[in-house]
Amino acid sequence: MKIYHNPRCRKSREALNIIQNYGVDPEIVLYLEMPPTLKELKDVLDKLGMGAGEIVRREEKLYKQEYSDKDLSDDQWLRILADNPKLIQRPIVVKGKKAVIGRPPESVQALF
Repeated sequence: MKIYHNPRCRKSREALNIIQNYGVDPEIVLYLEMPPTLKELKDVLDKLGMGAGEIVRREEKLYKQEYSDKDLSDDQWLRILADNPKLIQRPIVVKGKKAVIGRPPESVQALF
């Protein structure tokens, strides 16, 4: 199990806690420090069953300033997310061939 985690985010911390309460010690990816590659992002999106535009944090200042008025393709979003990982919804938890966005944190329970 892997969690794309931001320790400063309450929801991300809560999701990690839920995982650990199941007795699992997940691989923790501090994605703001080590952004996922395009290939990793594509893999996660496949497991989520979502397009890149669906995992954009639209409340972020960067999104509002730079992207809110643009109609971008999935490939364009993919590159933007790879270059600006703070725009990626968090946390994302991956287990095997499935993944969920931990918003609300309890949604990670679907992986157990």
